[in-house]
Amino acid sequence: MNIDFPLVMVIGVFVTGIIWLIDLALLAPKRRAKFSQTSPSTAEELEKHLEQPSTEPKEPVIVEYAKSFFPILLIVLVLRSFLFEPFQIPTGSMIPSLKVGDFLLVNKFAYGIRLPVIGTKIMDVDSPKRGEVMVFRPPHRPQDDFIKRVIGLPGDHIRYKDRVLYINGEQMPQTFVARLPAVNPEFTILDEKIGDSTHRIQLSTRHSMLPGEWVVPEGHYFMMGDNRDNSSDSRVWGFVSEKNIVGKATVVWMHWKSFWSLPSFSDNRLIR
Repeated sequence: MNIDFPLVMVIGVFVTGIIWLIDLALLAPKRRAKFSQTSPSTAEELEKHLEQPSTEPKEPVIVEYAKSFFPILLIVLVLRSFLFEPFQIPTGSMIPSLKVGDFLLVNKFAYGIRLPVIGTKIMDVDSPKRGEVMVFRPPHRPQDDFIKRVIGLPGDHIRYKDRVLYINGEQMPQTFVARLPAVNPEFTILDEKIGDSTHRIQLSTRHSMLPGEWVVPEGHYFMMGDNRDNSSDSRVWGFVSEKNIVGKATVVWMHWKSFWSLPSFSDNRLIR
């Protein structure tokens, strides 16, 4: 079951904020008025009254919790919605650049500031560039976040043939790095240059994705995984709408492959 965390945070902020406001405007004045009208009638009650550390009446538990959690939830919502969001790599589609279990920070304002939950852009900042790694919601699974590399911008002509990428008729340079493992290799590792981005890609020695050609429509982007022969991407399910962009992947800050292993901080790095 997928949990819509932004929606949960918005509801939490709304509920705790409403409780706090209702108490501040309606309930707290009534408590103070009732408390001020209460006067001790015996010496014992007078002694207890004088021993009280505060002249304020005690708040209901639900109000105490609302006042405690509201600022925390609000700060988390603002940071996660407008600044940075954590993301974990769930599959191997971005190998060798990103591994299963890598934890990333996604820059939420790199491509514009959007409202939480509904995703409406309220301020333009920048647009995706070829070669950048982007988190988005794909057309066939709009409830899930995917991560791939930006290959095609609106209006671009993309061709993938013989495991070579062509953008607007220009071949993207590839440089051989290695074949792994050394005995009976299963993968070929290459450095590929797209625009100002040089990144590492992986090809299978046993099977390959079918060739194809695409023209990117306006307001959309063509995405591909660096694990070229083991990636479900725009070659399979089509283009990514601008309105479904989540943010730009910027840095790997931790690697934690599974619950049964220890997290590692030795491979922290910028994403390129």
